[in-house]
Amino acid sequence: MFTATKDVMLPTTVTGSWPRPRWYDARLEGRPLSTRMKDVVFREQLTDALAALLTDQERAGLDILTHGDYFHDEDLGGHAWHRYPLERWSGLSGDYRFSGDDATIPPYRPGSILHEIFSGWRWPRVVGKIEPSEESPLEYAKIWRLAQGRTGKPVRFGTVSAQGVHQLLTPGTGEYDEDDRRQLIWDLATAMNAELRELAAAGCKVIQLEEPLLHFMACFKPEETEFIDFLVDAFNHEVEGLEDVEVWVHTCWGNPNMQRGYPKEDTSYVNSIEIHLERLNADVWTIELADGKPEELEHFQPYKDRMKTKLAVGVVSHRALQVETPEEVADLVRDAMRYISPENLVLSSDCGFGRQGCDRLIALYKAVAIAQGANIIRRELGVDESYVPAADPALQIDHLANPMPLEL
Repeated sequence: MFTATKDVMLPTTVTGSWPRPRWYDARLEGRPLSTRMKDVVFREQLTDALAALLTDQERAGLDILTHGDYFHDEDLGGHAWHRYPLERWSGLSGDYRFSGDDATIPPYRPGSILHEIFSGWRWPRVVGKIEPSEESPLEYAKIWRLAQGRTGKPVRFGTVSAQGVHQLLTPGTGEYDEDDRRQLIWDLATAMNAELRELAAAGCKVIQLEEPLLHFMACFKPEETEFIDFLVDAFNHEVEGLEDVEVWVHTCWGNPNMQRGYPKEDTSYVNSIEIHLERLNADVWTIELADGKPEELEHFQPYKDRMKTKLAVGVVSHRALQVETPEEVADLVRDAMRYISPENLVLSSDCGFGRQGCDRLIALYKAVAIAQGANIIRRELGVDESYVPAADPALQIDHLANPMPLEL
């Protein structure tokens, strides 16, 4: 079901995470949100930070806003993105160095930033059946209400997909088979589905599942067709009961400290196009484009006139600090429209800006570039443009006496 993107030509958004205000240093430390909200300092910091975030995104002119991942602690390389549900579900315990051997995690060499990040991350071990915990709930519905109550625009709720963390967990009990992780993945998906149903029941109409394994498996292990089929079923199980929700599935190639997780030449979406467009119960699929491979767009051509879902293309990079111009954004959109109908396009960032490495001003003006670039194409298509407060000459903080032409 289309909700936030319904009847909007080239809707604009960002992937999810957003740089935190410098003064926002509160942490959950694995504790329930409701417990921490009793602390008036934490409560004020979180609610004020959300208000600042949503003001930034509204000022940028975005059509669909996010919670910025502000309920995650500011951990090394954005580690809390993985850890938030794992710290709260029952059946998981401890904080251990990953000891497994999985081909989806490259052997980063000492002396590299990714070696420092991945070697610094720690994971719980599986000690029992994984399921939601009444003692320590995820409280996604409450987080969404905190954000949505501060804006009139739709707030999309994003969370790591359950199947995106299984390979980092070490079974320490006979509950799960180390060599066949299907039951582990299924139980993780079941636990997440329960939370997403509560989120939908609270009124959230746009939910994003981030980094299911499908594009990684299709790229690096395409021969494992049976397991890929299982992952499709596991994703669809994870989003069961969300028929009244616009379901997004976000995919990229890594974002710790704005770093690429794999060499660009080794990555490709080609093998997963049919999976995401035809087999998943999802409405919007997000891909890297600005820092990806624009030449792969031609593989979407066969779906142009029969695409049932929408494609959110990254038109600004989350890895480069240089802010793109609206014209550069518009050029990428024109490239995409050669193979994808504008009615099926959503404009976004390649990934989030908040996993350590980018500041708020850069994130703001990258978002502004998305909104202004969308307006350039809307103007060419003869449809209504969106108002971008940050680009309104009357609302600038200060004025240059002789502003340079935009193309410079």
